[in-house]
Amino acid sequence: MPLAAGFRRSYGRCALKLAGAMAAAPAGYHTVTPYLVVKDVSALIEFVNRAFGARERMRMPRPDGSISHAEVELGDSVIMMGESESLSGLMPGVIHLYVDDVDASYRTALQAGALSLREPSDQPHGDRMAGVKDGFGNQWWIAAPVPQTAKR
Repeated sequence: MPLAAGFRRSYGRCALKLAGAMAAAPAGYHTVTPYLVVKDVSALIEFVNRAFGARERMRMPRPDGSISHAEVELGDSVIMMGESESLSGLMPGVIHLYVDDVDASYRTALQAGALSLREPSDQPHGDRMAGVKDGFGNQWWIAAPVPQTAKR
């Protein structure tokens, strides 16, 4: 998609009515959107694509080739990311990601280069969870609700 068209479409303002209040989020976004600041956005995009099936929405390169802003879609959500130019430095984050199959997503993330933080296991709060860490310092907590019939 051409950058200008993608930028206008992604940032075109619209008002959404939520419980009687106006929401500031543009169409296609949620009220809260994670933003990761890493050293190599192109490599992070490749990782989230291989590990979780994310689809790139846009990227805005700087003249030096670094990426000032990029976005990927993951399920019904958007993750924004960029490369820092300032002294604020890198800002890895923690993402809680609901998936259909925790065990398969965990294995795929490991195959894409993630390190294991926690193997898949059922949690007392009702989710099956696993944790991985990507090569940029971000933690990805992969979860799915455990069906009521499977709970002990």
